[in-house]
Amino acid sequence: MEILEEIKKLIPNEYIKEIGIEGSEIVIYTNNLEFFVEPYNIIKPVIEQIKKRIDVRMYKDFLKDEEITKKEILEIIPKEANVKNITFEKDRSIVFIEVENPYYAIGKNAEIIKEIKKRTHWKPIIERSPSLESPIVPNVRRFLHSEHEFRKEFLERVGKRIFEIKEKKRDYIRIGFLGGAREVGRSCILVETNKSKVLIDCGIKPGYYDEKGFPILKIENFDLNELDAIIISHAHIDHIGFVPFLYEIGYDGPIYMSEPTLELFALLLTDFLDVMYKNAKNPIYSAKGIKEAIKRAITLEYEEVTDITQDIKLTLYDAGHILGSSIVHLHIGDGLYNIVYALDQKFDKTTLLNPAHTQFERIETLIIESTYGAKEDKMPKRREAEKELVETVNSVMQRNGIVLIPSFSVERAQDILAILKLNNFQYPVFIDGMIWDATSIFTAYPEYMNKKVQKMIKEGNNPFVSENFIRVSTREKRESIIYEKPSVIISTSGMMTGGPVIEYFKKLCEDKNNLLLFVGYQAENTLGRKIQSGAKEIQLEEDGKIKNFKVEMEIKTLYGLSGHSDRRQLLAYVNNLSAKPKRIFVVHGEERKTISLANTYEKLFGIESYAPRNLDFLRLR
Repeated sequence: MEILEEIKKLIPNEYIKEIGIEGSEIVIYTNNLEFFVEPYNIIKPVIEQIKKRIDVRMYKDFLKDEEITKKEILEIIPKEANVKNITFEKDRSIVFIEVENPYYAIGKNAEIIKEIKKRTHWKPIIERSPSLESPIVPNVRRFLHSEHEFRKEFLERVGKRIFEIKEKKRDYIRIGFLGGAREVGRSCILVETNKSKVLIDCGIKPGYYDEKGFPILKIENFDLNELDAIIISHAHIDHIGFVPFLYEIGYDGPIYMSEPTLELFALLLTDFLDVMYKNAKNPIYSAKGIKEAIKRAITLEYEEVTDITQDIKLTLYDAGHILGSSIVHLHIGDGLYNIVYALDQKFDKTTLLNPAHTQFERIETLIIESTYGAKEDKMPKRREAEKELVETVNSVMQRNGIVLIPSFSVERAQDILAILKLNNFQYPVFIDGMIWDATSIFTAYPEYMNKKVQKMIKEGNNPFVSENFIRVSTREKRESIIYEKPSVIISTSGMMTGGPVIEYFKKLCEDKNNLLLFVGYQAENTLGRKIQSGAKEIQLEEDGKIKNFKVEMEIKTLYGLSGHSDRRQLLAYVNNLSAKPKRIFVVHGEERKTISLANTYEKLFGIESYAPRNLDFLRLR
């Protein structure tokens, strides 16, 4: 390939034993130890010239024996790091080292990494082990390691597609809304250029299990075989729920997301599959679809620029919504056009996360959410909401009741746990559903949280670990904890569309001392929305029969804990952007909210703003 030949001309032959491609990354295999340990001075000018990423590894014939390398690694890395696992991928010359404390395994100025490279000739990659025991993180990592031969071939194939030369055609950029326009759910946007087709998100509408809740892909404009890549903004079902289906019907390309999003992606999709089976729904995908997606996942760190097609560069930025949630920035052509996809997002510092990123050099088109985009959508300040949470929960404890919190397994639950611990909450907090597993993933990626949380974890004060936080994993335990008063139960699902929360609700709803506390958005047509809207009697299945349940327990909603920006924050986000967009598309909200927010953007900022409909295809250039 031309790019490889160009690099060979720029780097002296004695440094290159073999050269190849892994996705958008050029990999140089060398037998020169000095170049391997300290390659930066030689490759820096090359990177600046070709504008591509280069990684240097030792050629496999010069790697030390794996058993000897293990002993060397355990000698080099201080005991404080607590090495948990060491895994080799010889065909890529990489050794993965899982440790409890990466700070000790990396060393100041990466001195320990350099020492491992020098003594073993392997390229070390340090991974943090979770603080909470859960199978999700180790299972995903083991699965990816077991598929290393496939992934090496796959990444090479992806790279060839990125770097191949296509016939030059007239530049054009078009965007299509295949879901999530004037509605919440099934977010799915198609970005097309004369060389590329990329899908951003592909979710399912909450509460739907048929085509009414799926992205609208059966259209003339959409051909799965022409799709170059899928980009995932974050791991919520309304953004990822339809992805495995695409792999089961033939999509064979890459899927890009942040590092923690991959493990949350695996967790939520597996759980959603289980929910579909339990609710006698015909599953739209199988475990195979999830595995095929994970095998082809390419993870990126925030602010890491990567080519994903011939003419599109992708950068992910912190969206502040959930762990690993990303604002998607697409740089199209050689400075031709920039799209910023800013949903879901939170433009406010929360207990765990930083505010959504606002610093961009250029934005031609901004795509933004409007979940809370109406004039009346004004949330209390974050500190006030946290104070109200603690006061509300304590008041129920004083009357010997139970607080039942339907929660999204990712972010809201962890937020609540951290707030309770930081306020020295002393009562039992029972954690059900996949919340425990999701929390385990949080403990493996503190670098994706704010500096305060990072410091706490580094100092051994993990906000997700407490003797009062108790995992519930069996039916027997679920049946017994409703008698353990006072207490808090945090359970999935967040909109009460399924999961253990339904069983708890049946047993707790007729006791006035108990409280059902909503802390997140309740979509239309969900049980959560019905109860939130004041329903006094609910029909649910019990022992194979439909039974009426009276809602006697207190019902309360805390809006200030939401992971979404309210109207004030959505306006502030645009106002604080370092580059003024030329056009705004408002999506991910009920129809009246998208229209209202789009009108306001146009009036306040003088920016062309639209509330597109599903199946709108608009030429941007």
